[in-house]
Amino acid sequence: MSTTPEPPTAQIVHVGRQPLYNHAGDVVGYELLFRGGGSEIEASRRNAYATSQVIVNAFTEFGLRELVGNHTCFINLTREFIVGELALPFEPGQVVLEILETVEMDDDAIAGVTRLVEQGYPIALDDFVFGLGHEKLLDIASYVKIDVLDSDMERIASVVAACRQYPGIKLVAEKVETPEHTMLAHELGFELFQGYALSRTQVVSIATLAPSRLRRLELLGALTGPDADLDHVVSIVTSDPALSFRVLRATNAVASGLTRRVSSVHEAVVMLGGRRIREWVTLMLVSDIAEAAEDQLSTTMARARLCQTIAPRLDASADSAFTVGLLWGVADVLGVPVADLVASLPLADDVVDALVNGAGSLGEVLSMVRGYEEADASVLTHPKVSPADLAKAYLSAVGWSVRTVHGVLRASDSV
Repeated sequence: MSTTPEPPTAQIVHVGRQPLYNHAGDVVGYELLFRGGGSEIEASRRNAYATSQVIVNAFTEFGLRELVGNHTCFINLTREFIVGELALPFEPGQVVLEILETVEMDDDAIAGVTRLVEQGYPIALDDFVFGLGHEKLLDIASYVKIDVLDSDMERIASVVAACRQYPGIKLVAEKVETPEHTMLAHELGFELFQGYALSRTQVVSIATLAPSRLRRLELLGALTGPDADLDHVVSIVTSDPALSFRVLRATNAVASGLTRRVSSVHEAVVMLGGRRIREWVTLMLVSDIAEAAEDQLSTTMARARLCQTIAPRLDASADSAFTVGLLWGVADVLGVPVADLVASLPLADDVVDALVNGAGSLGEVLSMVRGYEEADASVLTHPKVSPADLAKAYLSAVGWSVRTVHGVLRASDSV
C-alpha cells in the first residue's frame, strides 16, 4: 500500500509587486503579479490559475492593505473572470482590473468588461495596440498601458494621440527601461510610469498554512444550494485552521471603513455571506490546483476545541474562544508573533486582548489551556474547572481533532 508523503504544515506564498510612479516620482500604485517562487524574475504563468493565486494571496494571505497600503493596485484579468466563469470575490474600490492584450475581444468579452465597469470596477487596457479589438473599450477604460520599449516612436505617438480623444483615460507608460524611454514618456504626456528604469518587480513572500482542498470542496458543496445551513458552513470552516484564517482575512475585503470587528468565525461567515464565501472558495480551489496532499494540524485543532469546550465555564463565548485557540495555533505553526498575526485581522478587541495580553475571560481560557499543555499544576486548582473536567475536555478535544483530520485523509484517499 502506497502512502503520500505529508507536506510541511507551513508553506511559502509569493506575490510580485511593481510600482507605478507619477511625474513627481511618487509611488501611486502597484501592479500585483504572479510569482511561483521567491527568486522568480518573470511570471511563469499568465492564466486563470495565476490570477486566482494573486487575488487569493493578496487578499487572504498578505492582506491588501499590508501589501499595497492605501495605493491603487492593478491585477491582470483573464477571460474566465471577464465573462463571468469565475467571480471576483472582492468589492470595487482599490483594485484596477487589467484586461490582458491576449484576451479575444468578442461579444462575450466586451459584454463582460462592460458589466464589470457598470459594477464599479475601473479597468486598464494592458499592452494596448490598435487592431486587436481592445479599442472598442476605450470609451469605458480608466487607464491605457502602452509599451514604450517598442522602437517605433511614431507608432507610440499616434496611439497616444488617439487615446487622448477619450478625456477620462490616464496613460501609463510601461516597460520604461532606459533614460531615453523615460524622456520619451514625459514628452508624450504620460500620467504614470512603470518599468525597470524606475523600479524592478519586488517579490514579497510570507509563510502561511496550506488549507485542505477537500474541506474547500465540501464547503463549496454546502454553499451551492439556495438555502445553505449556516451552522454547517461554520462547522466546515472551523474544521480547517487555514481555511478559517483565510475567511477571517477575507472579511477585510468587506470590512473597510466599518467600525464593527468580528469575534468569531461564525461572525465572519455572516459578514461575508454565502455568495461571497462561495466565490472565495472557488478561487482558492483554482489557485491551489497543484496542491499536494493535506497535512495534519491536529494540535491546532485540539487547542481550539479545548478552548471552545471550557469557555462557558469561565463565562466566555465559546465561538470566540475557538477563534482565540485557533489563531494561537496558527501563529505557533507559522512561527510568527501572535501580535503580528492578529494585527492584520478585523478582530474584536476582546479577542485581540486575549491573544496579545492574556486579558479578559478569553485570556483566562487561553491561559488555562496553555497551562494544561505545559503541565502547569496551578491550572488544576481553578475554582470553576475541576481537574477531572479539564482532563475530560482535553481528551474530548483530542478525539474530535483526530476524527476531523482522519476524516479528511480518508476522504482524500477516495478522490
